[in-house]
Amino acid sequence: MDGRIGDISTPGRLAEPDEGVGLDELALAARNHGLPLEALRYDLTPAGLHYVLVHYDIPAAEADDWQLTVSGLVRTPLTLDMRRLRSLPAVTHRVTMECAGNGRARLQPRPVSQPWLVEAVGTAEWTGVPLRTLLAGAGVEPDAVEAVFTGADHGVERGIEQDYQRSLPLSSALGEDPEVLVAYEMNGLPLPPQHGYPLRLIVPGWYGMAHVKWLRDITLTDTAFTGFQQAVAYRLRQSPDDPGEPVERIAPRALMIPPGFPDFMSRTRVVRPGEVPLEGRAWSGHAPVTRVEVSTDDDGSWSEAAIDPPDGHGWAWRRWRAAWSATPGSHVLSVRATDADGRTQPLTQPWNRGGFANNLVQQISVLCLESD
Repeated sequence: MDGRIGDISTPGRLAEPDEGVGLDELALAARNHGLPLEALRYDLTPAGLHYVLVHYDIPAAEADDWQLTVSGLVRTPLTLDMRRLRSLPAVTHRVTMECAGNGRARLQPRPVSQPWLVEAVGTAEWTGVPLRTLLAGAGVEPDAVEAVFTGADHGVERGIEQDYQRSLPLSSALGEDPEVLVAYEMNGLPLPPQHGYPLRLIVPGWYGMAHVKWLRDITLTDTAFTGFQQAVAYRLRQSPDDPGEPVERIAPRALMIPPGFPDFMSRTRVVRPGEVPLEGRAWSGHAPVTRVEVSTDDDGSWSEAAIDPPDGHGWAWRRWRAAWSATPGSHVLSVRATDADGRTQPLTQPWNRGGFANNLVQQISVLCLESD
């Protein structure tokens, strides 16, 4: 393997606008899938409906011979098999995960990558060992500043062969809120292959690129990690030479379950006159969602929706509900979320080359039929 892995100065192909993926757009669309919006009704997303994005190939993996190493700036390097990991005290966290590129298909000009509309999201209960438990067992050296996570998925970026790698600041890796997990179960069952079987990272509140799948190594370093997926990909940039800001926490978003039933010719939803229940989910990776607003007149006016009370799952979406008195004619429905830090969804989305962190309000075209 080339020793220059992660060297962002290496010449090679001209990077596409989303430099976090090394496959062409059609191949990406074929292997990845999003959440059907009607599945927002479920508190927990069934594994087969949860969004999936795979950067390279799904690696061959067997739990019986899988090992996780913890190395670098630690006093006692560890090599843990799955039996040992499962013997450690486990926790379960309900976490909403969203792809950093969710919504990029609505941007103009559209970045070239997985063409998500708003469906790249899902919520699951993840069971595993807190990362800080493993790091405490290894003994973190005082000069460590970052934890680098390496997955078994493998490919080529800019002509350089490399594994998928991401890092977290040590403060995040050791934090209790959110508590980062090394997870081996999803919704009470072993991880499915496409979700990282047999082991993956779960970083509540962060976009999906941080949740390294097929996790096989954790290395503590005394310098900032400059690997491709960290320092080149997943940056908010306006031009190729713009270093950009890193993509990290999930921006607030609310989604609505499309009401009524579909008209496939006009690509609109159809409802009948009268009261139409509206519902969906809202979440943020920065702070709890405190307000959800609904518009039924193409963003002309907004009314507040009811939000379910907190249920102890601080990093999971919350259900919202509203009622709409539908009248005959064409309508555009919208929904937006605001979190406790005052962040809210924009009506006009700023553009960036990768189409990342795009939380433009959702809009749904609806035709209300004439009264019988």
